[in-house]
Amino acid sequence: MRTSVRQAMRQAYRCRNPEHARRLLQNLARRLRDEHPGAAASLEEGLDETLTVMRFELPEWLERTLATTNAIENVVGAVRQLGRRVKRWRNGRMIVRWTGTALLEAQRHFRRVRDYQGMRILVAALRRHDDQLVAVTTEVA
Repeated sequence: MRTSVRQAMRQAYRCRNPEHARRLLQNLARRLRDEHPGAAASLEEGLDETLTVMRFELPEWLERTLATTNAIENVVGAVRQLGRRVKRWRNGRMIVRWTGTALLEAQRHFRRVRDYQGMRILVAALRRHDDQLVAVTTEVA
């Protein structure tokens, strides 16, 4: 099912309409439920979170940059790699210190977000989103 699952996920994340993408992903989860319940549960568990960036109506290039987990995976990998060097963890402070060291090490290899000017677009979208949340909260109260 790999090919059809990959194709369905690609179609969902490229459609640029969060509600349509949600329906496509829910259909995929339904298809997977019987034979691959773990995959279906994983897909359903993070469904709303994976569509968050899409809801901000950002330019496609910025959405693609923010929608990946590459930056997080890079940091987690750096912490793991440095953590493997430690043979004996003495206490929690040592763990925090080594994690901080790993983050500083990882920082040296970070790349800049393509067209950092796009951050202005993101900030404006986040502010619009916050304003909508405030409006909804005010209406409910």
